[in-house]
Amino acid sequence: MKLKTLVGALAIAGIAAPGLALATNGMNMEGYGPVATGMGGASYAYDNGTAAMMNNPATLGLMADGSRLDVAVGMLGPDVNAKMNGMPDAKSGGDAYYMPAVGFIKKQGQFSYGVGVFAQGGMGTEYSGNSLMSAGSGRATRSEVGVGRALIPLTYTVNPDLTIGGSVDLVWAGMDLQMAMSGGQFMDMMPKTMNPRATNSGGTVSGSMVNAFGGMLQAGQLNAANPVGWGYFDFSNNNDFSGKAHATGYAGKLGVVYKVNPKFTVGATYHSKTNLSDLEASGATVSFNVNMNGGFGNQTIPVVGKIAVRDFQWPETYGFGMSFQATDDLMIAADYKRIGWEKVMKNMTMTFTADTVQSGMAAGFGGTQLNATLYQNWKDQDVFLLGASYKATQQLTLRGGVNIANNPIPDSYLNALFPAIVKNHVSVGAGYAFNKVSSVDGSFTYAPEVSQASGSGVTSTHSQTSYQLMYSHRF
Repeated sequence: MKLKTLVGALAIAGIAAPGLALATNGMNMEGYGPVATGMGGASYAYDNGTAAMMNNPATLGLMADGSRLDVAVGMLGPDVNAKMNGMPDAKSGGDAYYMPAVGFIKKQGQFSYGVGVFAQGGMGTEYSGNSLMSAGSGRATRSEVGVGRALIPLTYTVNPDLTIGGSVDLVWAGMDLQMAMSGGQFMDMMPKTMNPRATNSGGTVSGSMVNAFGGMLQAGQLNAANPVGWGYFDFSNNNDFSGKAHATGYAGKLGVVYKVNPKFTVGATYHSKTNLSDLEASGATVSFNVNMNGGFGNQTIPVVGKIAVRDFQWPETYGFGMSFQATDDLMIAADYKRIGWEKVMKNMTMTFTADTVQSGMAAGFGGTQLNATLYQNWKDQDVFLLGASYKATQQLTLRGGVNIANNPIPDSYLNALFPAIVKNHVSVGAGYAFNKVSSVDGSFTYAPEVSQASGSGVTSTHSQTSYQLMYSHRF
């Protein structure tokens, strides 16, 4: 099979690959490929198939000479709920996310090279319009963030013990958001010059749209005691494979693996921070429900325009690991990784630019701009991964592992639309070789429920089950 043909096939797969999931180490998947996920995600110092280009690309050099094609599908099943005293519980309807992946590697002499398409991770929830998440608007709320990569890896075997490698990654991201906030939350984000009681504890709003709104308030058009009933951001589509707002960019990885002796191998890797363009979408809407004076009562003002989510990036990650061949049949692997969320998830910043021509009460907001900053203040995440594989027969390999991490999201800034708070995972897996050419691998992961209360009084609970299934062909 020619590499040129495979590149075309993988590009098509990349278009179909959603990369949309509610992920498990923050927004990252807990592991990539069923071989690694069956072992708690540990992957830095042994051959784990073409998914190594997402883990430690240097381990691609550990495969046997020849070519390998992996085709995989994964399903992530989050169980997310939001609770608040005095309100009915809200259950997220986003409970199944499917992620295809495909990779091809050719090893020839000292070099290994190829191409692949993988879902990186993301997060998402969906709540009905009659839930507490609607903030009284009666509108559905949802979030869906997805990131995927098309990768070109290359490794070089320096000597029988040392292999170095890296990859160049084309990265794309998509986002859907339907987010409601109460009038109190919106007014608390206002500049203190317009609302002296504002604390700006959760974020800020500014821009000419805010100034126009302030003008209505100062002119007495709005009820001074309760000017806003709710606000609503809406840029979302019904496409299962991409978000309404899009961005593209690039990143890269470096890795090394070293065989200390025939039984003990160590590895290390560095994944760069992405360089993504702003996520942008047209046809977005920002709506305000305002309390008008003069007998007009509550009025909803929908303003249509373009949205840009500023400087959304995937973090740098570095880690190291080891594998130990304890017996002819038993292999143990352990990794540590640190994910740099703190530098990329400090704030979520959106700029909404209203179209020049608006209708009805929105006419006064034509051409104005709204800058909204929602504080996130995530912390860096330490992840410990431990797994083992046991060759039960010549055909059957059994796997198991754990993945232990801290929660990167502070209580004060947790938003139930983005509850990426899962900590620990337990996984099992198996592989079966039909012959020297064909094999299948699968994994199943369970993340026990965690609970966290936000600064706004909403408590999120989150547990997960997931699986991955892969067919491999060698030639």
